[in-house]
Amino acid sequence: MKLSTKGRYGLRALIDLAVYSEESAVSIGSIAARQKISESYLEQLMAKLRKAGLVVSIRGAGGGYRLARPAGEISVGDILRALEGNLEAVACDGLKSDRGCEDADVCVTKYVWQKINESITRAVDDIKLSQLVEEGKKVKNIEQPCQNGCK
Repeated sequence: MKLSTKGRYGLRALIDLAVYSEESAVSIGSIAARQKISESYLEQLMAKLRKAGLVVSIRGAGGGYRLARPAGEISVGDILRALEGNLEAVACDGLKSDRGCEDADVCVTKYVWQKINESITRAVDDIKLSQLVEEGKKVKNIEQPCQNGCK
């Protein structure tokens, strides 16, 4: 499975939104500037995320975007599925009970594909947006461990 820029940029945008939208809505322009993503492309991504119920848009002065739910309730899987669609590494008809392939009864590779698909799903669903925010804070502290003349 290879993620497109939709998934990669969208995940970065939502991490940014989780960090900066605690006080007020965040504008597309500010996310785009911090993440170095085109505003027009970011608008397209936000539209998909809004449709999936992951973000809400706020109109008017001070408007922008906010998370629709707490960051601890949004998984990386939620975000990637909203932007990329199905995350299966291999689409195997033998795994679907309603329509199998003609070799499903004798095909043993379908179990490999099933395990890979389950592992991907479990991995992305186990990582919450709030965890990525915390990891980001740790990385910033490592890069800038000492400020204001400390030793």
